[in-house]
Amino acid sequence: MPSRTPVESHRPLSSTMASSSLHALAGGSVRTATLLGLVIILLCVLAPAPAVAVDGCNLTAGFVQVDLPEGNYVVQSPYDVPENQRYSYDVATGVRTFWVYADDKPFNTVTLTNPRAEEVRLSGHDYSSGIWQFEGYGYVPSGTSGTSVMQIHNVDAGARATTLMLHVYNGTLRFYSGAAVEDGIYDRWFRLNVVHDVGASTVAVYVDGAPTLAANVTPSASHYFKFGVYVQHHDVSPRVESRWRNVTVYTKPY
Repeated sequence: MPSRTPVESHRPLSSTMASSSLHALAGGSVRTATLLGLVIILLCVLAPAPAVAVDGCNLTAGFVQVDLPEGNYVVQSPYDVPENQRYSYDVATGVRTFWVYADDKPFNTVTLTNPRAEEVRLSGHDYSSGIWQFEGYGYVPSGTSGTSVMQIHNVDAGARATTLMLHVYNGTLRFYSGAAVEDGIYDRWFRLNVVHDVGASTVAVYVDGAPTLAANVTPSASHYFKFGVYVQHHDVSPRVESRWRNVTVYTKPY
C-alpha cells in the first residue's frame, strides 16, 4: 500500500516532578500511604494530554470491551502456500506468530497489494462512528524491516486504503514511513494502544502506556483493525516477522 506523510505528529512526551523525602515525614505508614496516593494523583494530572478523550493513566477507562471470538480473527496469507507455513497460534500462550518472505505472493491472485503473511483482519467489528481502541502486546525480532505490523484499514474505496499504518524500519516503529513512533522496538514485548476518534478524524498511539503519536487522519466511511506483517516498498528485509498476544478491541460512543 502507498505510504504517505503524516499531517501532524508528536514524539514521546514525559512529565517530571521534584522529588521529596517522604520517608522523613512523621505520621507512620498511614500518612506515607496517603502521601504516595497524592503523588499518584498528581502524576495523572500532570500527564500529557492525549489527542482524544481517554484517561492517560488508564487508557481503557470509559471504554467497553467488544467480544472477539476466534472466528473474528480472519487470516489473510499468500495464496500459494498453506496457512501454517506463514502463521502459527499457540493456544497455551496465546501468541500468534506471523512471518513472510519478501518474494511471497499476495493473499489472492487479483489483488495488487504486497506480500502478506497471515495478516489478521478483525472482522465483525467494522465501525463508522464513535471512538475505538486497539490494544495488544507486540514483538518484532531483530532484522525485520520494511513491514507494516498494525493498521486501521478503510472499508470503502476512498482516496486512501488506510487511516493508519505502523511500519517497522531498522528497529524503529513509524507512522507509515514518516514520524518515529518508538525507537528500539526490536526483541521486546511492548504494549500498543491505538485510539481512533472517528468524528474528530484523529488517531493517538501509545507504547507501554506513554503517548507517542497524535495525528489528524483522512476520514472514511468505515474502518477495521488489522495486525501481522505486510511488506512495504523500501528497506525490506528478506524475511519479516511479528508476534502478537492479548489483542483486545474497545469502543465507546460520543
